[in-house]
Amino acid sequence: MEYRRFGRTGWQVSEIGYGMWGLAGWTGSDDEESNQSLDLSVERGCNFFDTAWGYGSGRSEQILGKLQKRHADKKLYLATKIPPKNFQWPSTRASKLEDCFPYDHIVEYTEKSLKNLRVETIDLQQFHVWEDSWAQEEQWQRAVEDLKKAGKIQAMGVSVNRWEPNNVLHTLQTGLIEAVQVIYNIFDQAPEDALFPLCQKLDVGIIARVPFDEGTLTGTFTKETTFPADDWRSTYFVPENLNSSVDHADALKPLIPAGMTMPEMALRFILSNPQVGTVIPGMRKVNHAEANLKASDGKGLPEELLHQLKQHRWDREPTEWSQ
Repeated sequence: MEYRRFGRTGWQVSEIGYGMWGLAGWTGSDDEESNQSLDLSVERGCNFFDTAWGYGSGRSEQILGKLQKRHADKKLYLATKIPPKNFQWPSTRASKLEDCFPYDHIVEYTEKSLKNLRVETIDLQQFHVWEDSWAQEEQWQRAVEDLKKAGKIQAMGVSVNRWEPNNVLHTLQTGLIEAVQVIYNIFDQAPEDALFPLCQKLDVGIIARVPFDEGTLTGTFTKETTFPADDWRSTYFVPENLNSSVDHADALKPLIPAGMTMPEMALRFILSNPQVGTVIPGMRKVNHAEANLKASDGKGLPEELLHQLKQHRWDREPTEWSQ
């Protein structure tokens, strides 16, 4: 496992982290296999784990808390997120801070996460939705400052809404945010335009999420793929999205190097960007964890292939189904 400096926190985090959404709220989750995957990841050097209260109403946090206890001899960086008070994902331009992150709500859910994680301080707390128009509002700023002073959190981050990488630029300039989590993959290259340069200037850590475009970049979906009604992806991969996603993924298949899979190529594309601190694929199954962790070997992709993949940038606009 290779490690990278995580912005001005100075943490050395594994460049392959662990996204824990799939451990609660997706169909097919199996606690025993999830725990095996988590333990394997720790043994292979993964030290960054990203969860949220919203993943199973604290259940994913509890799973992470138990993992930390099982590996108390290792330093694991625990990152979680505060749900918006109105429990609406994502926020919109009409959303008000007092409806999403009033002072008391920020403190209340940080306390809930501390209890679920069974720790006295959270390495990285994050806002689970965000609007940059809130940047100068006093309530969230005071809450972040108070939580840091009290030692309840070590750093604060923002998880940016899907396909809105610039919806945080003014907020980062407040100096109160140490990390930003953003969708970044072969298709979603827009963070490179303005967000990544500002993060570099301000020394803000970058978490790349959704490296496989919710599964499209595994290359296994077809236009006939379906998901159970209680699976979040059933509302995301509506025909309009599924059909175009499969077409874009199929166009990549001729570029996959011999001996490499599409998921590996997708991860190596992200890791080829030195500005990324860590990428957090979901790894519910042991074989997925083994495959993903192997991508951290210090080897990116050849320049020629990177140039070709740059041509597959796919800029999308938020819709009623993009969540």
